[in-house]
Amino acid sequence: MRVGWVSDVHLNFLDPRGGRRFLRELADASADVWLLGGDIGEARSVVRFLHDFDATLPGRTYFVLGNHDFYGGGFSKVRKEVRALVAESKQLVWLTGSGLQKLSGAVALVGDDSWADARLGNPLFTPVELTDFFAIEDLYGLTRRELVWKLRETGDGAASRLKPKLEEAAAMCTRVLVLTHVPPFREAAWHEGRLCNDDWVPWFSCSAVGEVLLACAQAHPRVSFLVLCGHTHSSGVCSPAPNLSVWTAHADYGVPEIQRILDLRADSTSQAW
Repeated sequence: MRVGWVSDVHLNFLDPRGGRRFLRELADASADVWLLGGDIGEARSVVRFLHDFDATLPGRTYFVLGNHDFYGGGFSKVRKEVRALVAESKQLVWLTGSGLQKLSGAVALVGDDSWADARLGNPLFTPVELTDFFAIEDLYGLTRRELVWKLRETGDGAASRLKPKLEEAAAMCTRVLVLTHVPPFREAAWHEGRLCNDDWVPWFSCSAVGEVLLACAQAHPRVSFLVLCGHTHSSGVCSPAPNLSVWTAHADYGVPEIQRILDLRADSTSQAW
């Protein structure tokens, strides 16, 4: 099985012709399924872009949402619209609202949107502010302390959803693929070619999800975990545990790209990715 991965495609930065060209590039890449790592569009366009993936690609598209997908809207409304679209499609799978997915006999796929949870670095006093805080209804108008608590609550929700799926996957398969949007570790939060400092990392990492991943990897040392994330627009690789690797996607606005195509042999029991 060939598994294609894209992240932070921001299709709202492309004109319709550019969007069609990118989807044709994916269709021509001969992947059996695609993993779409969030930041697909914005609140008014994300469902339309997901429909385009559904209509263009021959296989399934497994996806999570990113922070930009809520710009101009709120958590509940966007999730309700995405849930309705997925319910009508046989090819779109929103991993946040789904359980374990078997890609092959040895490989399981799980995922969650995740969210930067303001647990690392300097969240209360950093001068760095994201557009999220003004463009997402649930975050607009909050004091800094209220914002930090809201983000931690959202990160905890992601961790609690992901934990049972990870445990189920580790009990069934020798390799577990995890798709998420926000880097789950400081060491995976690359920005502008380097690791984030204390001012940026509160908004560019989800420590709660990282703790769940690390605990599961340590509890299942014979299982190989690979996390695919994005959000920060700079690429990097880290290994918080011998059997846990995290790949962070590169991205530029208006220039979506294929990050990687993984070739997963259905009969392979190797832990190597």
